Amino acid sequence: MRPVGRTTLLLARFLAAAALCVAYVLVVYAAAVAITGAAGGYWPDRPVAGGVALAAAVVIVVGFALVGTTLLSTTANGIAIFMIFGAGLAAGLLGQIGSALDSSTLEQIASIASWVLPFEAIYQDGLHALTADIGGATGVIVELGPFGGARDAGPLLYPYALAYLSVAGLLANRIFARSDL
Repeated sequence: MRPVGRTTLLLARFLAAAALCVAYVLVVYAAAVAITGAAGGYWPDRPVAGGVALAAAVVIVVGFALVGTTLLSTTANGIAIFMIFGAGLAAGLLGQIGSALDSSTLEQIASIASWVLPFEAIYQDGLHALTADIGGATGVIVELGPFGGARDAGPLLYPYALAYLSVAGLLANRIFARSDL
């Protein structure tokens, strides 16, 4: 019997982590949609698109974690991923503030950060799917707060994110192949 190769091990770790995270995100998302609908009477127009976007965003975060596991210890990787995730959310908040203040500089910084950290752009696209058709007072209320600034990312986001994830996987594989076990 031959031992499992490094590439197979890395791919299996990625797929297992991604499957677990996607399942968790979708269960929490479905519960949040159901609770919001039952308690508040609001049902999003495109709930499937929002769920798919959140699942895709978490797969990108798992890709970051995969690269981190080849370079850092477990604790250091956890801290790094938390910081990357926080940077993405902060970039989204900067974009919302820039939009409210009509600051093209802040909006440009947020846009660049969303492409450098594509999970943020996917997250914003998912929010857009959930809130795009809301009008009136409810629409104004939804747009308030740090997580309400949703943006449609356009048709190139998901192919870009897939390419981004592929490059992250190739980088992780290259680093892992050269590391001492």
